[in-house]
Amino acid sequence: MRRSSARRRIGPPTGPAGLDELRELARPHGVTHLGVAPAAVLHRARGALIERRDAGLHDGMQFTYRNPERSTDPAQAVEGARSVVVGAKPYLLGEPPVPDGLHARVARYAWVDHYEALREGLWAVAHRLRADGWRAVVFADDNSMVDREIAHQAGLGWFGKSSNLLIEGAGSWFVLGSVVTDAPLPTAPAPVADGCGPCHRCVDACPTGAIVAAGVVDASRCLAWLLQKPGVFPREHRAALGDRIYGCDDCQEACPPTVRLGERFRGSVAPGTLDATVDVLALLEGDDEAILDRWGRWYLSGRDPRWLRRNALIVVGNGGRRDERVTAVLRRYLADRDDILRGHAVWAARRLGLDAIVPLTDDDAGVLAELTAAL
Repeated sequence: MRRSSARRRIGPPTGPAGLDELRELARPHGVTHLGVAPAAVLHRARGALIERRDAGLHDGMQFTYRNPERSTDPAQAVEGARSVVVGAKPYLLGEPPVPDGLHARVARYAWVDHYEALREGLWAVAHRLRADGWRAVVFADDNSMVDREIAHQAGLGWFGKSSNLLIEGAGSWFVLGSVVTDAPLPTAPAPVADGCGPCHRCVDACPTGAIVAAGVVDASRCLAWLLQKPGVFPREHRAALGDRIYGCDDCQEACPPTVRLGERFRGSVAPGTLDATVDVLALLEGDDEAILDRWGRWYLSGRDPRWLRRNALIVVGNGGRRDERVTAVLRRYLADRDDILRGHAVWAARRLGLDAIVPLTDDDAGVLAELTAAL
C-alpha cells in the first residue's frame, strides 16, 4: 500500500485554505479549473475498470487497470485522506506551420510537456495545505489515481461518449491531476449532468470504430493505445493509422463542445518548442540516443525506441514516396536484426510497390507472415 511520506508540522493543523485561494495559487501555472471531491472509494470507476478488464477491452493496457483497488481509493495514497483537489490545465495550442517532406502527426497533448506545469500548479496547492499542517500529495499522469472520475465528482465536467472528460464550458483539451489530502475541504454539491445528448460525432469520427458504446473504448482498436502498445501493430489498423505516430485526436476534433468552446482556453508557447510533427525519415535514420533525447519524454514501453521506429515505418508505408531516400531507409530496415522492424519494413515496402527490394523469405515466422499476407 502506497502511503504519503509528508509529515505534519508540530502542533495542530489550522483551518484549510479556501478553494478560491487554492485556485489563485494554481492559476499562474496554467491551471484554469480546480475542484474538490470527497476522498471516498470511486465505486463507479472501480466497477467499470474491472468489468472492462475482464472483458478484454483494456487490451493489456496497465495504468489504472493495473490495480483498480488502488487507483480508485485515495486513502491508499494518503492515510486518512478526506478530500481530493483536482486541477485541469488546457493544452490546445495554435497550429504550427506544416513542414515540407514526410512528417507524422503527434496528438496535441504531447506537443509539449503540459504535465510539468500542471504538477507545479498542484504542488503550489499541496504546499499551501502542508503549511497549514495537513498531509497533501500530488498525482498527475500517474496510475495511482483515476483523475477523470475525480474531476467528474468534483463538478468540473461530464463524460463524453468518447470517454473523455468534457469540462463544462471548455471541452476536452485538458490534462488532469490531483492533490490527495486529509484536509476537510468543501466539495462540489453534485457532478455536472451529461451534456452530449444524442450527439455521436465522436463515435462516427473514430477511424477504427474503437468507441463500442457510450463512454466505452475498445483499446484493441484505439490508435492512441496501439501506438504505445509493444509488439506487432495490428495489420488491419495500419492503413487507418495514416500519418499518426503518437496519439490520436480524431474523437476530440469532432466533438462540438470541444471545437466550439476549447478556443476560450487556447495557450501559447515559445516558437520552435513544439513537437507537433515528426520527420519520420530522420527518425528512422537516427540512433537510439538521438531518439530518446528528442522524444524520450513520451511513453515508450521499456523506453525502447523500436516502438517509435515501428510506428514511423507504418507512416512511410502510408504516405512515403518511391524515392532514393525512402528506398534506402527501407533497405536498412529490411535487413535489421529486429524481426518486428523487419516485418513492418516489409509491409511498408510492399505497400509502396517496392517489392523488388523485399526478400523472398525470412527465418522469423512473423516476418514470413508479412511477406505472404494480402495487402
